[in-house]
Amino acid sequence: MLETLRKQSRAEEDCKVPVHTDPWYAIRVKSNRERVTAQALRGKGLQVCYPVYSQPGTHSRGELERPLFPGYIFCSFDVSVRLPVLTVPGVVHIVSIGRIPQPVDEREMAAVLKVMQSGLRLAPYPALPVGQRVQLEHGPLAGVEGVILAHKNGERFVVSVSLLQRSVAVEVDRAWIRPIRTARVPESQHHVPPQSPDRRQNGQL
Repeated sequence: MLETLRKQSRAEEDCKVPVHTDPWYAIRVKSNRERVTAQALRGKGLQVCYPVYSQPGTHSRGELERPLFPGYIFCSFDVSVRLPVLTVPGVVHIVSIGRIPQPVDEREMAAVLKVMQSGLRLAPYPALPVGQRVQLEHGPLAGVEGVILAHKNGERFVVSVSLLQRSVAVEVDRAWIRPIRTARVPESQHHVPPQSPDRRQNGQL
């Protein structure tokens, strides 16, 4: 119990929510140097968020700390004064478009900070892009394979499945589907052909 509280306290320290900050930027850092680089940036008085999660270790090693975004940390700073950031050992570059550093979307960064401050147990989860082949593992269509057509929100997806030689779009929960490790299907191959209203079989599970 004490060890759990220590890990929770450390995770919250890694992403303290400041009263006011400059925009947040994603910083690419050298492999396995996330924590020491974050500490060095904090040593310069900068706001830093280093999201981590705990992973079960082997044998008697207990839980291991892992970066939630391997190779990246987040830092809040005035981009016009970025040299102190770039000169920190371990920093590779600031994520940019061309040569212009791009701030992280405010809502997404707020969500990262909120999650890290929540004290909830978390772990990375693979993103499911449009075109990803999946298998439905729960619900009425358990065992059926399909292709993701669209994202409704973070928890629901529209999946195209083949039933009686016809593509049918169904809306399913995220927890029902498992990605299949195959090459993504080109968009031209998972288009749902238009159907007449009396034969349309789109459904919501």
